[in-house]
Amino acid sequence: MPLLTGHRGLHPGHHQEDPRSPLLPRPTETPALKGLYYRRVRKVGAWDRSPALDLKREMLVNVGGRRYVLPWSTLDEFPRSRLSRLKLCRSHAEIRQLCDDYDEDNQEFFFDRSPSAFAVIVSFLAAGKLVLLRETCALSFREELSYWGIEEAGLEPCCLRRLLRRLEERAEQRREEALQRAEAGRPAVLASRWGRCMNRLREMVENPQSGLPGKVFACLSVLFVATTAVSLCVSTMPDLRAEEDKGECSPKCYSIFVVETVCVAWFSLEFCLRFVQARDKCQFFQGPLNIIDMLAISPYYVSLAVSEEPPEHGERPGGGGGGSYLEKVGLVLRVLRALRILYVMRLARHSLGLQTLGLTVRRCTREFGLLLLFLGVAVTLFAPLVYVAENEAGRVLEFTSIPASYWWAIISMTTVGYGDMVPRSVPGQVVALSSILSGILIMAFPATSIFHTFSHSYLELKKEQERLQARLRRLQNCSAASERPLLDDVDDQVPEGPASPGAYA
Repeated sequence: MPLLTGHRGLHPGHHQEDPRSPLLPRPTETPALKGLYYRRVRKVGAWDRSPALDLKREMLVNVGGRRYVLPWSTLDEFPRSRLSRLKLCRSHAEIRQLCDDYDEDNQEFFFDRSPSAFAVIVSFLAAGKLVLLRETCALSFREELSYWGIEEAGLEPCCLRRLLRRLEERAEQRREEALQRAEAGRPAVLASRWGRCMNRLREMVENPQSGLPGKVFACLSVLFVATTAVSLCVSTMPDLRAEEDKGECSPKCYSIFVVETVCVAWFSLEFCLRFVQARDKCQFFQGPLNIIDMLAISPYYVSLAVSEEPPEHGERPGGGGGGSYLEKVGLVLRVLRALRILYVMRLARHSLGLQTLGLTVRRCTREFGLLLLFLGVAVTLFAPLVYVAENEAGRVLEFTSIPASYWWAIISMTTVGYGDMVPRSVPGQVVALSSILSGILIMAFPATSIFHTFSHSYLELKKEQERLQARLRRLQNCSAASERPLLDDVDDQVPEGPASPGAYA
């Protein structure tokens, strides 16, 4: 290949004389090592209209305006590729079935494909290394590989993992889109008045960005969740617990019961609205958030059902009067009322961060399983060691048995360190140091993968939310445009005056 002219019009092999050159050592020139790519494939500029070709050994390919000269010997290693099959063509009709156009004069094959993707494929054909560029869409690159007849197995391991992960995400997205289309494609129901009411109710309940009703509904839901959490914390104050033990109830206790009743009434109404607007009732009860709603609402009604008489002023609500009732169901009611904290999980309906956390947990089940496996093996290893070390030293104060040492191993490996069980002997401290270092390494192994999954899931959900908002705006614009012809008809009836702007829409 001809070399371009150097700086200041000098040839690269010509050196300008410098008076300081005798004082400095002359750099040794090393020969340019041109690899397999330069020896077998070369790129031809668009200005070179008729490059010198040996048609028996080389072919000229034009992909998206970029021209390449490829030796046929390079393509012989990939007989199933599209370019290799061009060599077997016997007529122009067969050639045009494999390429978009063919110039008989210059023997040039034209392909209307992505030039950047083909540059990567050319590098693979020449050097045998196929990579997926960061700025290239994985799905589009997969289509390019399929078009050119290159197997995906030729990708580098890191690029292949990225492609497979993107394919799994795309498959999951298609399943969700299919479910959405199946739910939306019911014209018979949509045509009725009941169907329109259900659509409005569904938009209000499921999509806070649908309008003012949806935003008000979401704000009320978050407000009642916060109120429930505060009332649960206040109900555990020492003075209220003392009244509960005595079976009495002050006005403050009764006010907390009223607040709880109002919150449960709202949650029950919201649950009923979600159940009514759901198209598939069976699938509704299988939703994780709906199951949490049922577990959080049911304790209140269970506590009322087991009460012997309705709560009155001066009597513990839901607890009855007298010690006999507390002996029977007091503990059960306290446990059930503690389940009210599950209302906090309802915030996942309106929080993108909590939705991302749930999606990350679902996608990283394998990583969490490996983490539990590593911890289980390490705990099983270090718990007997610390027990033997402390037992041999004669200082068995806290480590009474190997099962009791499991607790210490878990706390130490997770770097929590409560301090309730501390090894006193030197061998026990060596085991403790080993367990702590092992715990740090074990916790760090899957943390990187989980973090990347969380970051990617957050960006994915954020884009999905933006796409839904854009779709909602398009629907609103379409509904406004459907009413515009009525206004145009009214404008057409005006005999004089300038035309309205809507007439040209």
